[in-house]
Amino acid sequence: MKLYISRIILGLFLLCSPFVLAQHLSKNQFKVKGNCNLCKERIETTAKKAGAKTANYSVDSQILTVETDDNVSTNEILKEVAKAGHDNEKFQADEASYQALPACCHYERNSTQTSEEHRMHSKSENEFYVKGNCESCKARIEKAAKDAGADSAEWNAEKQTVALNFNSQKTSADAILKKIAEVGHDNEKYKANDSTYKNLPSCCLYDREIPFGETNPKVHTEETAEAAHNHNAGTSHEKNIEGVTVTALKASTSLNKKEAGLIFNIDKKELLKAACCNLSESFETNATVDVSFSNAVTGTKQLKMLGLDQKYTSLTKELLPEIRGLASAYGLNFIPGRWIESIQLTKGGSTVTNGYESITGQINTELLKNSEKPETSLNLFADFNGRTEANITSVSKIDDKWSQTFLLHGNGTFGDTDMNDDGFLDRPKGTQLNAAYLLNYNDLEKSGFGSHFGINFIKDERTAGQVGFDKKIPQDKQSLYGVGIDISRFQVWNKTGYVFKGKPYQSLGWMNQYTFHQQDSFFGLRNYSGKQHTYYSNLIFESILGNTNHKYKAGASLMYDGYDENYLTQNFKRNEIVPGAFAEYTLTGLKYTLVAGARVDFHNLAGTQFTPRLNFKYDITPQTILRLSAGRGFRTANIFAESQQYFASNRNIQILENGGNIYGLKPEIAWNYGASLQQEFKLFGRKSSIIADFFRTDFQDQVMVDLDRSPQQLTFYNLEGKSFANSFQAQWDLMPFKNFELRFAYKYYDVQADYLNGRRAVPFMAKHRGFVNAAYSTNKNDKGGFWSFDTTLNIVGKQRLPDTSSNPSQFQLAAYSPSYSVLNAQISRNFNQKIRAYLGGENLTSYSQSNAIVDFKNPFGNYFDGGMVYAPIMKANFYVGLDVTF
Repeated sequence: MKLYISRIILGLFLLCSPFVLAQHLSKNQFKVKGNCNLCKERIETTAKKAGAKTANYSVDSQILTVETDDNVSTNEILKEVAKAGHDNEKFQADEASYQALPACCHYERNSTQTSEEHRMHSKSENEFYVKGNCESCKARIEKAAKDAGADSAEWNAEKQTVALNFNSQKTSADAILKKIAEVGHDNEKYKANDSTYKNLPSCCLYDREIPFGETNPKVHTEETAEAAHNHNAGTSHEKNIEGVTVTALKASTSLNKKEAGLIFNIDKKELLKAACCNLSESFETNATVDVSFSNAVTGTKQLKMLGLDQKYTSLTKELLPEIRGLASAYGLNFIPGRWIESIQLTKGGSTVTNGYESITGQINTELLKNSEKPETSLNLFADFNGRTEANITSVSKIDDKWSQTFLLHGNGTFGDTDMNDDGFLDRPKGTQLNAAYLLNYNDLEKSGFGSHFGINFIKDERTAGQVGFDKKIPQDKQSLYGVGIDISRFQVWNKTGYVFKGKPYQSLGWMNQYTFHQQDSFFGLRNYSGKQHTYYSNLIFESILGNTNHKYKAGASLMYDGYDENYLTQNFKRNEIVPGAFAEYTLTGLKYTLVAGARVDFHNLAGTQFTPRLNFKYDITPQTILRLSAGRGFRTANIFAESQQYFASNRNIQILENGGNIYGLKPEIAWNYGASLQQEFKLFGRKSSIIADFFRTDFQDQVMVDLDRSPQQLTFYNLEGKSFANSFQAQWDLMPFKNFELRFAYKYYDVQADYLNGRRAVPFMAKHRGFVNAAYSTNKNDKGGFWSFDTTLNIVGKQRLPDTSSNPSQFQLAAYSPSYSVLNAQISRNFNQKIRAYLGGENLTSYSQSNAIVDFKNPFGNYFDGGMVYAPIMKANFYVGLDVTF
């Protein structure tokens, strides 16, 4: 009997021993940096040698899971992991250990991350980890804590912790944390029910996979988005009222994954990869925008998106109308590259809150106005063909609420550049003086008010034509052909917003801008001059319907344009007055976002116009995103200002009026439809992404610019028939190894229209284009110095050229241009955080168009034409530059 009882006791002991032992094992998760399977093996082996019973490291999540006895210090384990070369949330590897790792193991380091995360893991006795995103989360968490008996509760979004004050005789930390989990918030002791979590408003859907204590990236983006989210600005870490940007830390160059629209964010660091003297040169490393080459006589560049000219893209500055009207031809030169803080590029239909003119997309430029500390920078630039430039930017705080920015730019082109020996300057000579002052007020946290004021003045003068032309002598008094263009421009604007107290999701914003633009110019014996007065006002109210899953915007706008143009002996005057109203609704679900908007505008010359737009995003998986868009846009054509590249020719302008009120023509109206698929994945242990998109633009009405009717005519008329543009682009971004980035893109365009002589492909548009960008930078040294290398290859297929068959044979162009490639490259050296020098080259393949000007020997004859440009005119051009920050 005793033997039987002994066996029972022994059996029970053996049965219970695993549970007893398990009570002495602790399971913990820690953030550890690594790249590949070699890292995984090294980290796990080191952890076990340091006392871990088990160790499992995930390269994808960067999480090390260890099981230890209670008497084993996890700090000691993480310290040994750091000695092996791997930064973690508590200890940072020394530089020698990191550099000793194999090349494939060199993960990306952030010197500030370790200390910041370590501070987050240091909590007081009654402080507990609770996950959340925004102000709504804060209110919900603190209310639940008080409902569970806490005397007070303070949730900190940055630390992801709640500090509790309670009477232990009445309640307990366990009871409070359990109540917090019941309302949907995971914490270090209890996990929320899945259905409760999914029913939270979209802004409150925190990432459940992030380990406790680690920084939550959504805190900065979605918290401020709840206050007043700007669907077009595309910047993160902002606090803004719709269109009223107050403070910002810009996101890196990327596709915005949270937006329903296809929005690319271009950071100012990306702009340093190219010469980037002005906005027209800011897209060299971006495959979405095509930049046409300078006109042979006027030196103008134009952007193209989705296979269509720049005029169909809404170009804004600070979300206010910018490059339009009389500024269409030269406006890209009026925003210096060193003034730009970021660019948001939207493909396809953009939000209705920003107006009715966008057809193929929107490009918004944000100027420098945010700095944590006073910063003054000087940029000096010169190329080897006589162009020089200087930029001074200064951003400083006046006090806790006020800050200011001074922006100054000057450039001059003094050399006679004629690389193709045709007797004409390859680019104009001249000077530009450009100055701006920005004043910002930010008291959103207390009073709810924020405001931004800006003023800008530009004086631009340029001379082109034959080498030796003297602008001081009237054209009819000299035999040399010349072009003179003088522009004065003045702008003043203000954006003011208010966030309602206690309602961070409700805001009111009001934007106002006045612009004066004057151009006086001549092209040989023909003159063109114009004045434009523009006033723009936009009032936007934003709030929610029930909860933040249902947001809406509503408002009213007013656009006034006063034009006074003179071409030869003809005068063209008109006033366009356009009051409008709009509304936009955003529905956000767990995996989808729908943005539907519409506006109605009462144009005094173009009639009442209805503009609906829709954007839809569906997250098939967190790494696979589908987007759909559709929308309508309309605009009035400024046929003289938008066609100045053809003025330096013998072409006579002919307008075939069609009963409209703008030059006798009707407005342009088009529908745009698009779809895109974004896929992210790991390659070489690093993030990689592929995005493919297709857009189609169908014109309901269009002002045709016909260059084919006769080589001696430039004819404008309204479309009769069909006009469409199909655009396909596939882009692959990857990082084969540390600090080395690659971008490949292929673009296909099919752009056709029914002209008076039949359907033809639109000229100067290549069907096939290829793009390759490679960028590499070395590791920073102790002083913050490093080298950067960047190169971009553009491959341009053949383009249809305007019909010149009626010209004498020696002045005829081929039906199609040849294909060609253009290579640009730059090397820069950051000596420290204050000084940077760079050397670059453009068109290093030295490909140039041999017949850029038709009949250049007889510029006053019938066959002279300087507008037939499809390729570079200048051969290889080198430049140097210096950036100094004080």
